Amino acid sequence: MNIRRLQAFTLAYPEPHYKGIERYITLARVEADNGLVGWGECISQFREATLATKIIIEQGFSPLIIGENGLDVERLWQKMISHIWWYGSEGIAAFAVSAVDTALWDLKGKALGLPVCQLLGGQLHDKIAAMASIIFDMEDFEWTLNEFRWLCEQGYRVVKGGWGMHPEAVFGQDRRRDEAMIRQIRELIGDDLELVVDTPGHRAIWDLPTAIQRFQDLEPYNLKWIEGPLPPHDLESHARLRASVSTPIGTGEDEWNVESYKRLIQSGGVDIVQIDPGRCHGLTGSHHVIKLIEAENLRFSAHTWSSALNTAASLHMLASSTHADCMDFKPHESPMQHELVSDPWVQEDGYVAVRSNPGLGVTVREDIVQKYLLD
Repeated sequence: MNIRRLQAFTLAYPEPHYKGIERYITLARVEADNGLVGWGECISQFREATLATKIIIEQGFSPLIIGENGLDVERLWQKMISHIWWYGSEGIAAFAVSAVDTALWDLKGKALGLPVCQLLGGQLHDKIAAMASIIFDMEDFEWTLNEFRWLCEQGYRVVKGGWGMHPEAVFGQDRRRDEAMIRQIRELIGDDLELVVDTPGHRAIWDLPTAIQRFQDLEPYNLKWIEGPLPPHDLESHARLRASVSTPIGTGEDEWNVESYKRLIQSGGVDIVQIDPGRCHGLTGSHHVIKLIEAENLRFSAHTWSSALNTAASLHMLASSTHADCMDFKPHESPMQHELVSDPWVQEDGYVAVRSNPGLGVTVREDIVQKYLLD
């Protein structure tokens, strides 16, 4: 089964979870000479990054991939990693690798008639906890509380909120306001639901002493973890924070490759490692990182908040590990979750079932790809 075509599609869409703000993803489509097609995605997120990713896929990777055996996913992943040695395995190049690698796994699963999780080592879970993830509106407490009230009604067992609808009003800036919001959310959802709080750590809103103080402020509310509390590069401060507080630390969404995850995992500053296969070199890169996590006896979650393709990849990634925790999940209907595929993911009783369909387990609607095409 040789590959005869590799394409990239840049999509722009309004995100309901951000009150309609335009977001971007890049899709990879790989077609074999027997007619089978595999799809993958990366969360390129910004317009310029999305367009640049397309160039790398079609002008950089297509000559490497076309004519190759589509079953040799790991070897093709190594070819892509080797190709980008000069301009780096992080950033835009990592997006491109992620999209193509996931598409290759989808293609291989379809060719062999197996779900991707079985190709990754075996299916260990039939379902994965869906962590309903929303953006706080820090200027409208009532709207935010109503969102959590609705999440309870939908049957979620893990809920998450953070950041803010506007850069000037995000969680973490105002100690009293932040604690008041978390107190009200916990009172609303009760003690049985697990609650995660997300902070924009890359903006350095908290230094180490402030982070320790805020963790202690929020300790009474029994958070599952606090996400992104400090700038991601400051591994030493993460380790000092972890040694000073009892609430678990979640971080890793800003990492790119096996090497950077290795530094994070060995730093001693993380409890829940966050992996996004649409960013960190696809399912192959994620699989290598998971082996490091398992060796250190940590747990990981899927930081996936883009399309149904990335949700699918995350499900298979989680289903094949004993150290899997949960996955981010968009609770409201979204174009990339509910239009892009003919069989969107649905949570039941707080879980998403792992499908036995070959490949990723979703069917991309190419008419919808054209509908949201950026260029």
